[in-house]
Amino acid sequence: MCNSWSLLASNQTVESQLYQLVITMKLLRPIQQSRRLLAIISLLISTSLWATDLDTIIAQKEAPEGVVIEIVSDEDGLLSELLPEIRQQIIRLRERFPDLPVAIVTHGREQFDLTTKNRKVESIAHKITEQLVTDEEVDVHVCGTHAGWYGVEPEDFPEYVDVSTTGPAQVNDYESMGYELIVLPD
Repeated sequence: MCNSWSLLASNQTVESQLYQLVITMKLLRPIQQSRRLLAIISLLISTSLWATDLDTIIAQKEAPEGVVIEIVSDEDGLLSELLPEIRQQIIRLRERFPDLPVAIVTHGREQFDLTTKNRKVESIAHKITEQLVTDEEVDVHVCGTHAGWYGVEPEDFPEYVDVSTTGPAQVNDYESMGYELIVLPD
């Protein structure tokens, strides 16, 4: 009888614990859904949701004050992949708006493609960047703060690359001047 009673008592404990768990899960479900919704909203805001599409800029009747292309990624070698296409898009922009100022701000790991020591390995990125700066009058910036976190100094970049204090602040400066923002990769 004593064993039956202790078995019954332990079953009641398990049942009450299961009941409490089910109730807790039901109560937390809206909170979890809210967290998911907040995560989705955050993701949308942090991606190119607020960025302007190139075709939208080209379709405008009047030129914007300028265009700033923001690149931020954790991918080494990305600039050698992106810059040929960016160059083509700048040509499209300038066909529509010949004197349109354009700037590129890169402030993720990809910015290290532009260090002097990576000139041979990332020759495409260097060649196109130098051409954009010298021939096309495009300003190219990297983030000095991000570089500093990895022990990379401003003098570790070639002279055709401007080392800004921070990449995000540089983007904000351009936006405050009326530049349209394009975020890559999207």
